[in-house]
Amino acid sequence: MNSPPTRLTLIVAAVFTLAGGIVGAANGAATVKRSTLPAPADWRDSIRLLNEQHFKHTAWGTAHSVRDYDVSKWIAATDHLTYDDDVLFAAAYLHDIAGFAPWEKQGVDHQDRGAELMDSVLTGFGFPAEKIDKVKDAIRTHMPDRDPGAAVESRLLHDADGLDWLGAIGIARDMSIVDVNGGKPDFGWALNRLREDAAKVPGSLVTKAGKREAERRVAVTRAFLKDLESETKESGEI
Repeated sequence: MNSPPTRLTLIVAAVFTLAGGIVGAANGAATVKRSTLPAPADWRDSIRLLNEQHFKHTAWGTAHSVRDYDVSKWIAATDHLTYDDDVLFAAAYLHDIAGFAPWEKQGVDHQDRGAELMDSVLTGFGFPAEKIDKVKDAIRTHMPDRDPGAAVESRLLHDADGLDWLGAIGIARDMSIVDVNGGKPDFGWALNRLREDAAKVPGSLVTKAGKREAERRVAVTRAFLKDLESETKESGEI
């Protein structure tokens, strides 16, 4: 077993080696059943460090990844679903990797690009090779516009990610993207995004707990929009 200093050095080295090569709700409950025991912790530390150092964004940065992981586990606990926590952790922390340099690829949907990167990323970190395809599937279908299929990890991430566009957190995320200097995206865009997500996201969710939570969050979104309209002369501007 590596001593603490050696282990940290290996983790940091792995993160920067990877980057260089490519350039060139609620918390989960402890009672959830898992289909396999977690793999050794080193790869988790590496993934977490990569995320924290490179995923800098107000709407889909590290905090979003953590919420997706936690809400996914909450859905599983609520619906009594068995899942592979290795797959769920990796998919939740890496699902938006292609939204950031140096991993993004012009003209390629970030879901497809993210899945494409997993062989290289996860192999480099020592993630169990036999589980990589399940991580790729979850990343490829994590947005509400895609069907997550039958794999439980894909369904959990898909619903958790959709829920993060609804309710108070959805409002906060959309508002955080607005250009403060009046450029694009503007405040009107954020309001339209809130309306569209409230109308479309709930119908895309596939888990029982996700659907129920969506109803609660949509009520929050619509109450906000109604109050805003009553408090402003022109709801597209503030």
